[in-house]
Amino acid sequence: MPRLTPEQRQRAVGRLSAGDDPEAVAAVFNVQLSTVYRLQQRFVNTGSTADTKRSGRPRVTRLRQDRQILRQHLRNRFHTANETARNTVGNHQRPISGQTVRRRFAERDLQHCRPARGPVLTQRHRMARQQWAQDHINWNWRQWRNIVFADKSRYCISHVDGRVRVGRRRGECYAEDCVMKHNAQGGPNVMVWGGIGLNQTL
Repeated sequence: MPRLTPEQRQRAVGRLSAGDDPEAVAAVFNVQLSTVYRLQQRFVNTGSTADTKRSGRPRVTRLRQDRQILRQHLRNRFHTANETARNTVGNHQRPISGQTVRRRFAERDLQHCRPARGPVLTQRHRMARQQWAQDHINWNWRQWRNIVFADKSRYCISHVDGRVRVGRRRGECYAEDCVMKHNAQGGPNVMVWGGIGLNQTL
């Protein structure tokens, strides 16, 4: 049956207020009797014939479960949303979807991005790098012009790396937990070497 328009609702309430039976009003507007009863009750409770505001679709997780989702992910930033969903149970023991996990991430400003890549560094490596930076922090351009920064890259051509995503917040691109560590890999590869200095490239 058709829904009542706002104008029809006003007319139906007018007929009911004038003493018409609900059955007669339902027949005039070609709607079910229950529709007229609900309209009458709504007008008595709210003084209006407009639809009551709906609460929307209920959340499948509570606040405690939202925190659990976040904790699981922060322990391993490279977990996918689907993996986290499989390890989380929603309200009433219902399973949750990967899309639900992604929505919870978005609520906490977490995004799944391609991770930055960096070498595996030991504590000794880190201390040496920090010491080098402190030793050269006050160098001027005359000193730097005698320096060439060189690096080499090995490109593996035996296979294609799969796509990997990492969940992170804004500004966490190079956070320790968000960088994918890698070691040199064997197999067919191409080595590229280059250098850069002040006003020169190699």
